[in-house]
Amino acid sequence: MSGHSKWAGIKHKKALVDAKRGQTFTRAAREITMAAREGGGDVDGNFRLRLAMQKAREVNMPADKIQSAIARGTGASKADSLEELRYEGYGPAGVAIMVDAVTDNRNRTAPAVRHLFAKHGGNLGDSNSVAWMFERKGVLEVSAERDPDAAGLAAIEAGADDIRVDGESVEVTCEAGLLEAVRSALEAAGARVESAEVTMLPKQTVAVDEERAPAVLRLLEALEDDDDVQQVYANFDIAADVLERISAGV
Repeated sequence: MSGHSKWAGIKHKKALVDAKRGQTFTRAAREITMAAREGGGDVDGNFRLRLAMQKAREVNMPADKIQSAIARGTGASKADSLEELRYEGYGPAGVAIMVDAVTDNRNRTAPAVRHLFAKHGGNLGDSNSVAWMFERKGVLEVSAERDPDAAGLAAIEAGADDIRVDGESVEVTCEAGLLEAVRSALEAAGARVESAEVTMLPKQTVAVDEERAPAVLRLLEALEDDDDVQQVYANFDIAADVLERISAGV
């Protein structure tokens, strides 16, 4: 499980113990609000909202904050004027990067994102300059201590596209609309789902060596630290052992 998916896994585990818990809650709340605004507050009929609530629970967001975020999205309570924006560009080593943001002031967010790209050796591009390199997929990171192969088989039977087994860990990729079905199948097979999300996966990757990897990760870290940024996607491929060695110091 090398590449950006491995980095995302490291970041997910870090978020659970990170001192920036307030920022984590803010992002979770914004995603819930935007999901409720887009598809309504009925959890059963709003896939995006169900997924956003699940991710909020994974970072231990209190139930009252979840309900407040839903109320802001449905108009039941006062909400800021938020909009979703996407920025695209290239980082060091020619890595393609997409940045999803939720902001109440695009005149603040756009210059900030542009500055971060430039500061860390990248450049911001035009709309769809790199989006065509990615596709929307469901990705699950699973711990299957008892039988990883059985977990993988259960996921395939539920419609998963790809399974990667690394010891007791299993990475599952599926169509976005099958994420819940695959998750249920994995849990029924006795696997523990550590994270499940709809994300943008690269159709092809750019190999990055250990010398240039820190620069790439510094840019991603800087983008992820911006308060308006929700998600960062990139098409780098850095060996898993290299990621483990350098991620703590980024």
